[in-house]
Parts: sequence; C-alpha cells; structure tokens
Amino acid sequence: MTTRNSQAYKIAMTGLLAALSYVVFTFGQIKISLPGGDATSIHLGNAVCVLGALLMGGFYGGLGGAIGMTIGDLLDPVYVIYAPKTFICKLCIGLITGFIAHRLGKIDHSSDKKHIFNYTVIAASAGLIFNVIADPLIGYYYKLWIIGKPAAELSLAWNVASTSINAVTSAIVSVAVYMALRPALRKAGLFSGLSA
Repeated sequence: MTTRNSQAYKIAMTGLLAALSYVVFTFGQIKISLPGGDATSIHLGNAVCVLGALLMGGFYGGLGGAIGMTIGDLLDPVYVIYAPKTFICKLCIGLITGFIAHRLGKIDHSSDKKHIFNYTVIAASAGLIFNVIADPLIGYYYKLWIIGKPAAELSLAWNVASTSINAVTSAIVSVAVYMALRPALRKAGLFSGLSA
C-alpha cells in the first residue's frame, strides 16, 4: 500500500472508529444518575479507543475514540459540558496505549504471539489506568472550578468506581478483540495499511 493510500485508509478507519465509539458509548451505556443533576456511566467506549490504538497507533486510534465519545457527549444534555474533558482523556488513552504497544513493544513488527499478547495487555492496562486516575480528577476540578458545581465531591467516588469498572471491562474486551482480529487482518492483507 502506498503512503498516500495508507494515509487515506487510516483516515477512513479513524472515521469508522469514531462511529463505532459513538454507538457503543451512546447506545450501550448504563447511565447512573448522581446528585445535582449529574451522571456517570458504565460503557465500552474506552475499549474502542484502546482497540484503535492497538490496530492503528496511538494518534489515529485515540482520535477515533475521542471524536466518537465527544460527539456522544455533545448530543447528551447531561454530558454536553464534559465534551472537552472527554476529548482530551480519550485521546490520551490512545496515545499512551499506542506508544507502549508500537514504540516500546513493536507489536506491529512481531510474530511472537506471547510477546504480542503481553504488550497488548500492558499497553491497554497503561492507557486505561491513566484514565482511571485522570478522568475522575480532571472531572472533579473541571466541575469545581470551571462549572462551579459544589456537588463535585459527591460525584467523585461514583466517577472513580464507574471509571474503574469501565477500565477492567474495556481492557478485557479490547485485548480479546485485537488478538482475534490481528490474524484475520493479516490474512486479508489489511494489517499493513493499519499498523502504526
């Protein structure tokens, strides 16, 4: 695949990931209402960010997930004010996952299944652990200082719990799907156009 075709393919796949993350986040979430008209949710949107970063590298994978979930926030009256925070956090999930998987682990150049699996788990875990720490903290200060919600303390524990559940389920799902998709994409000749 030429560089130009590869770039177009990555942009198209980023759009597909954005659509997938939007659908998974918007229609597959379990929303939990919190005091002060706020909410948190259990969802697999982060799994799409991680999967995208494993397939295409941190920037494109994270960007696809970030765009999709940010659109989901913008179209939901409860989450609309959190769209900037969502974009930044989800892009960072992808960047961290992609850096560890592709720059450190070089999974796109390896054929050792154990090596690929280990770095896939490490990369997914690192990106999602970042989110478990950053998302609730950024959300807390965002609510307190920018939005001026005094109920920020009340929702912090719920946000930590839901983000932790999301991280565990997203890590399991993204690693399982990647390990299943990788051989099929290689066999179809599509993997080289995606890899970082």
